[in-house]
Amino acid sequence: MAWLSLAIWVPIAFGCFLLFFSREEQAGFVRWVALLGAVLGLLVTVPLYTGFQLGTAEMQFVENVPWIAHFHLNYHLGLDGLSFWFVPLSAFITVIVVIAGWESIKERVNQYNAAFLILSGLMIGVFSALDGMLFYVFFEATLIPMYLIIGVWGGPRKIYAAFKFFLYTLLGSLLMLIAVIYLYSRSGGSFDILTWQQLPIAATAQTLLFFGFLAAFAVKVPMWPIHTWLPDVHVEAPTGGSVILAAIMLKLGAYGFLRFLLPIVPDAAHQWAPLIITLSLIAVIYIGFVAIVQKDMKKLVAYSSVAHMGFVTLGFFIFNDLGLSGGIVQMIAHGFVSAAMFLCIGVLYDRVHSREIAAYGGVINAMPKFGAFAMLFFMANCGLPGTAGFAGEWMVILASVKYNFWVGFCAAWAVILGAAYSLWMFKRVYFGDIANEHVKAMPDISEREYLILGFLAIAVLFMGVYPKPFTDVMDASVAHLLQQIATSKL
Repeated sequence: MAWLSLAIWVPIAFGCFLLFFSREEQAGFVRWVALLGAVLGLLVTVPLYTGFQLGTAEMQFVENVPWIAHFHLNYHLGLDGLSFWFVPLSAFITVIVVIAGWESIKERVNQYNAAFLILSGLMIGVFSALDGMLFYVFFEATLIPMYLIIGVWGGPRKIYAAFKFFLYTLLGSLLMLIAVIYLYSRSGGSFDILTWQQLPIAATAQTLLFFGFLAAFAVKVPMWPIHTWLPDVHVEAPTGGSVILAAIMLKLGAYGFLRFLLPIVPDAAHQWAPLIITLSLIAVIYIGFVAIVQKDMKKLVAYSSVAHMGFVTLGFFIFNDLGLSGGIVQMIAHGFVSAAMFLCIGVLYDRVHSREIAAYGGVINAMPKFGAFAMLFFMANCGLPGTAGFAGEWMVILASVKYNFWVGFCAAWAVILGAAYSLWMFKRVYFGDIANEHVKAMPDISEREYLILGFLAIAVLFMGVYPKPFTDVMDASVAHLLQQIATSKL
């Protein structure tokens, strides 16, 4: 069975099908069809897990058929330990997003759900593509549904945010396209990424390729100082858009480092590693201070995402197994935790229609069940042991200390700053006396909200208590990638 193709095209097919049902009286049917498509998209990823072989860095579930034969373009898919977990994660978060928008989205319900289902398939395509041009097509195509999600269902400044998102990511990707075309010509007319990883490349060419790929992937992560689009987009995007952006789309850039930049231009990666480490530490520390002073809950969590993704890039560029594995674990954990954080903000916004911290206070008195879930997710955002947020951060800090004590010392500040902005926000929003009549009138979470927060709570706790299944999958591929990085291409 072509399980990877099914994981990509099942949600896309359901998304396209939904576009035929635009009448308002069909909204109920549309929601159930969207949920069916999302759940089926998740179910077809189960055989990928049960059939995945541990202990090998070879690509698995490979599909390779000609696409455009004249240019040697192939529909080439495969998974290894570096990419595996992002496929079920994308499908899982899509199910959560469809359920989360069940009642809050009342206009263009078919187009809203179609955009998320199509986006889910495209993102899985990015994580699965082993053809350079196929990767680029999927990578760029993800911009379209997300642009529409922000621009149609966003807030008052949605057009500004949508254009900013589109222009930042598109301009960076154009330099990646030049790098892809160069590698195509350099390899004698092949778009195969695994072939590119074996090419001998001169030092100057490696440097140019490094910055070509960096331009695309750093914007997507996003790294400091090209992170400024992210807070604006999160503030204006609907809750589902913020969830999918933080949980999955930011990971597309970090994954690009693993699949392209590190194995293809390892000498340039070593040469410019101090720059990336410096930018990552600035993101971890400076953006942490920026998050503390935010008054908008979404902006605070958005800046928190920049800081947490700084851990990911830091782990990648200290070139040891603990750092690389910790960076990937952090990507997965951030997918669960950031999704939960934005969903919690969405629960409050649906009731009070404000994201301002000052508009709340004493929420836990009116919504005790919701408050318990929120406390767990805020603690995970701090990196509390026993939650998903702890494992990746701790692995990267240990790897950083092994690399250089002062780098590790600076990285450890993220734990302090994360606790500062997360717990201070939690105190002002949830603790204390009930601040106003709006908060007093807030009903506790519904069964639907209980369901989605419950699923995420299970994921956050399971990964925090028992991260071994996640690390076992990636160990062999991480060791192979480190071997590639250590081999000079000059």
